[in-house]
Amino acid sequence: MAYKKPDVDYTSSRVPMEGRKSNISMFMVMLGFTFFSASMWAGQNLAAGLNFGGFIGALILGGVILGLYTGTLGYIGAKTGLTLDMLAHRSFGRKGSWLPSAMISFTQMGWFGVGLAMFAIPVAKEFLGLEVTPDHMPYQGYILVAVAGLLMTASAYYGIKSLAIISWIAVPLVGIVGTIAMIMAIHRGDASLVDQFAKVNDGSLTIIAGAGLVIGSFVSGGTATPNFARFSKTAKVGFWVTVVAFFLGNSLMFFFGAASSIYVGGNDIFEVMLNLNRIMFYVSVLVLGLNIWTTNDNALYSSGLGLCNIFGFSKKTMVLIAGIIGTVSAVWLYWNFCGWLNILNCTLPPIGAILIVSYFLNRDDYMSDDVQIKSVNWASVIGVILGATVANLLHWGIASINGMVVAVACYLIGNAISTKK
Repeated sequence: MAYKKPDVDYTSSRVPMEGRKSNISMFMVMLGFTFFSASMWAGQNLAAGLNFGGFIGALILGGVILGLYTGTLGYIGAKTGLTLDMLAHRSFGRKGSWLPSAMISFTQMGWFGVGLAMFAIPVAKEFLGLEVTPDHMPYQGYILVAVAGLLMTASAYYGIKSLAIISWIAVPLVGIVGTIAMIMAIHRGDASLVDQFAKVNDGSLTIIAGAGLVIGSFVSGGTATPNFARFSKTAKVGFWVTVVAFFLGNSLMFFFGAASSIYVGGNDIFEVMLNLNRIMFYVSVLVLGLNIWTTNDNALYSSGLGLCNIFGFSKKTMVLIAGIIGTVSAVWLYWNFCGWLNILNCTLPPIGAILIVSYFLNRDDYMSDDVQIKSVNWASVIGVILGATVANLLHWGIASINGMVVAVACYLIGNAISTKK
């Protein structure tokens, strides 16, 4: 019999205790996941619409809601040891799970491609002095995309161990250098942080609307939390590591984005460092790359797991395919697809909400490997569709919460009807 190499990522099985990672390693992986340039863009929008007190209020309210959502998913992932896709087997059915897997995979693959372009385009402009427009990308820019795509795909290919190594390198460097850059920008300004917020904001946002931006900036990636939290030692660790890492990481990204916007007119720490001095100019390229790398690796890893659930090939094979597609389409995605990706972000919270409710109503099914699994749970599928529709079309409150409430209501009603039959 041919030797079969063990699956250290436990793609279609529970993570056993011997496969669990240390608490600090899990913290670094989850913290690195939140180091996302798009969150800094959202920080810029918050600074433009809120004063300093409103900014802090939105950050806390949005962070608490996002933390409860992702932390609960982290708890479930660690308790069961299952991926998001394997959890979806119990709540959506075996074939029904293809819907959440496709949504997660498509969205995370898209953000992977956008992340590559987020690195390549500013570096091509500022470091190489090239002119980049939506209609023209010099070949050097495509080379940057290809090299970054190759490196990030390779690290995602090797799974959770590689993700942990990249996080150990990137998280301290991005956190320290980013904080130094933010302090230097504030020090060079002619007003305090509170006064500078008062100068630039136009009062166009409420704290509720700001909290919606905080939640929306990372709720799509946060839905994939079980894929990583399942390696935590215990369910409590899975919950608290996720809550603390996501709140701390997101808060840093929002502060970086806000400070860069109100002091130097940029939208992330890359532009802050470009405006400080020549040494920081070169450091900024490294920090930008590592900042995007941590999130892109997690996104591609989740995409590979989802595609594996749909097509049945190995996770490594699907990571390679997703990485190639994301790399080839990166520049097009950046210029044409960010709006569509933001719409898709609203489709993922209903998935997480149904997983959470289904788990707490049917815990035994999630802890057993012998449970009978339906082909399709139509209450879950319809719940996601209706929830996503409401989240995108109802312009009141917080979109992701609207979608979750509708999805859960549909799930509960549908399962109550099927139980009576």
